Amino acid sequence: MLRGNGGQRIFFTEEDYAYLYALLEEGTGRFGYRIHAFCCMPNHLHLAVQVGEEPLSKPMQNLAFRYTRRIHREQQRTGHLFQGRYKAVLVDRDSYLLELVRYLHLNPVRAHLVDAVEAYPWSSHRAYLGQERLAWLTTDWVLGQFGSRGSVARGRYVRFVGEGVDEGHRPEFHAGSEDSRVLGEAEFTQAVSSAEVRLLSARVSLEGVMAAVCEAYALTPSDLVAAGQGRRISEARAVVGTLTADLRCSSLAEVGRRWGREESTISSAVRRLRQRAVQDRVLRDRLEALRGQLLQQVACLQD
Repeated sequence: MLRGNGGQRIFFTEEDYAYLYALLEEGTGRFGYRIHAFCCMPNHLHLAVQVGEEPLSKPMQNLAFRYTRRIHREQQRTGHLFQGRYKAVLVDRDSYLLELVRYLHLNPVRAHLVDAVEAYPWSSHRAYLGQERLAWLTTDWVLGQFGSRGSVARGRYVRFVGEGVDEGHRPEFHAGSEDSRVLGEAEFTQAVSSAEVRLLSARVSLEGVMAAVCEAYALTPSDLVAAGQGRRISEARAVVGTLTADLRCSSLAEVGRRWGREESTISSAVRRLRQRAVQDRVLRDRLEALRGQLLQQVACLQD
């Protein structure tokens, strides 16, 4: 999910939707992901993405940066288009993907933008009906759950979507709290948790994150603790907090304690850095390089 900053619009013209489609098509080849469903609402975007070898952060940051750049140019504006970084929920395909696709396609009906789901032009629903062709959209898996023959599968899919018209807001499909990160049956969530435990048991320490960031910014650990508020030091502190949160190495409260600062101060710095990274390619590349370096250390420890 990508949401407009402060609830503002992110789509203004039909050309904006077309440009987003072009970015998604390019991304399927460049980053190796699959799009199973999407819905472009006036002020936010929902995607059902199956990632490949690249982590989700790469294509999403690329998408947000390039789309923001276009809107700024076309609308002659500045500032943040999106509300921070993207939000994501890990979904078990076998038990939740069909419901997620239905939920995304019914978004415009729930928002009272249209009376019938097929009347909304900016979602993947009409492609599922065979009324629109999007080469970059993957419909085979979902339709295959309804039958092997195209016409039969589509008919059953239409009935399935219709059965969800009266369904209200489902908070589990909206990322936010830690306990809603994973959706699936017990076996799936247990497998995910076990994988996380194996990763966390070999993870780099908070000291390792600080050491990597200090090396990248030509600083010493004592520089991070000092009271100085120079731009480079402030950015380095925010990068430590961001990587710590992303890699779950420690809590932001612990980072604050190390530096004698409030958790809210560190959290605000991380939020501002994530917003900057959407538009600042140099910063975004630096974050990705450091994240990759630290994950490589994890891989080496696991080996």
